[in-house]
Amino acid sequence: MTERHIFERPALTPQLTSTRVMAILRSADASGLPAAARALAAGGVTCLEVTLTTAGALDAIARIKDELGATVSVGAGTVLTASDTRDALAAGAEFLVSPNVEPDVIRAAADLNVPFYPGAWTATEVITAWRAGAAAVKLFPACTGGPTHLAQLRAPLTEIPLMAVGGVDLEAAGRYMAAGALAVGVGSPLLRGADRDPAPEALSALTARARALLKTVRPDTGAEEKLL
Repeated sequence: MTERHIFERPALTPQLTSTRVMAILRSADASGLPAAARALAAGGVTCLEVTLTTAGALDAIARIKDELGATVSVGAGTVLTASDTRDALAAGAEFLVSPNVEPDVIRAAADLNVPFYPGAWTATEVITAWRAGAAAVKLFPACTGGPTHLAQLRAPLTEIPLMAVGGVDLEAAGRYMAAGALAVGVGSPLLRGADRDPAPEALSALTARARALLKTVRPDTGAEEKLL
């Protein structure tokens, strides 16, 4: 059977290339996610992943988009099936993320010109995801091998943009960028429960952490212009 390659790869999410950060919103329920999204956006983090493992995730995606509009790009995480893809896009998701490589799901998104960021660990998985039409591939879980593993993958696979996701904290983010990551995905080390307890002081602290993270991954203030 001849391997199918796509000819038009979906473009990277603009808010991801400009900030180089994807905030991962994962909680028991989605009630606090819109407030957390507003706090993140106030701090300059405007690429937001809402995982489908969160109860009410689809409603949260729709509400965040309705409230923040073009300021942010909101995507769905833990997209494992074609059904997940349909539901996420219907809710307004602008990109899709998964922890694994499922070529048929990646291709379906590419055919719709929707950026897909699948999780991979080995060179074989990274290449399989890229050939299926991934916009970029997330090294997951990144913390298992750390920045060294990402750098080793980047050496022979220079044309494939890699994101570091999974166990990435604010302190390590800069090391992943130095190792060649396109961006980092950060969840609980950034949110620190602000999505579960969206009190004003917690949200203010989240905004401050978002600003600090951006300074870590973009120490050069001209980084955005260079990327775009």
